[in-house]
Amino acid sequence: MKEKRVLFVSSEVNPYLPENELSKMSFEVPRLVNNNEGQIRIFMPHFGIINERRHQLHEVIRLSGMNLIINDMDMPLIIKVASIPKERMQVYFIDNDDYFKRKAIYNDEDGNLFADNDERCIFFARGVVETVKKLNWMPDIIHVNGWMASLLPLYLRTYYADEALFKNCKIVTSLYNTNKFSGKLNTAIIDKLLFDDIDESKLTTLKNPSYSNLLKIAIENSDAVIMATDKLPKSLESYISTLDKPILEYLDPENFENAYLDFYKNLFLNNK
Repeated sequence: MKEKRVLFVSSEVNPYLPENELSKMSFEVPRLVNNNEGQIRIFMPHFGIINERRHQLHEVIRLSGMNLIINDMDMPLIIKVASIPKERMQVYFIDNDDYFKRKAIYNDEDGNLFADNDERCIFFARGVVETVKKLNWMPDIIHVNGWMASLLPLYLRTYYADEALFKNCKIVTSLYNTNKFSGKLNTAIIDKLLFDDIDESKLTTLKNPSYSNLLKIAIENSDAVIMATDKLPKSLESYISTLDKPILEYLDPENFENAYLDFYKNLFLNNK
């Protein structure tokens, strides 16, 4: 992994959010790459429940200051950063007061999905790309984790398809059973993606923006898939069985390291 660059984009990362399957692996895998002389960047949303003082978050002025147009609305992009103690790893936080200031992650106090979760997904995906562009940091692999990051592969393959910075990168999506939801996101998500001139033919899967279909849209636009859980919804398992792309089967979290490194290395070889 020496000198290889891996961009990790996750809905949740421990220690900033409680430990679960997703947040734990979104910490352990970057640490693995970092400890094997790879270069990493980690991005996650700045949810309002994250304690800024305890985790010593601070705004990066040179990266903040732009507006992203989401569904014909100007939404300010704020970038904050923090260092994971003892690990020499920085985490970049995508922030916006309207989308992420609330003291909850995905659901309101009645347990219902926030009505604007679709826009939060769009803002997060575009915010990551625009920030990486400002950093002028060219990744070899982009590793996507969690359903709130699921639109990133779509944007990279469509809206940002001509960006030289991402031209040769491979996209990997990890699949989890953590924080899945019942029901679906706002069906107006299609219109909001069309607003960004994404071809409607690329959006068929999202006509029903369910948990499984959000992960499917990520897989459709990825080069490889990692099974980061031992049990997925049956519809998703059936879909994965039809794929003609590299798949890393589920491994116990205590025994994943060599397999992940080998999986990455094979993707690097295919980049040449």
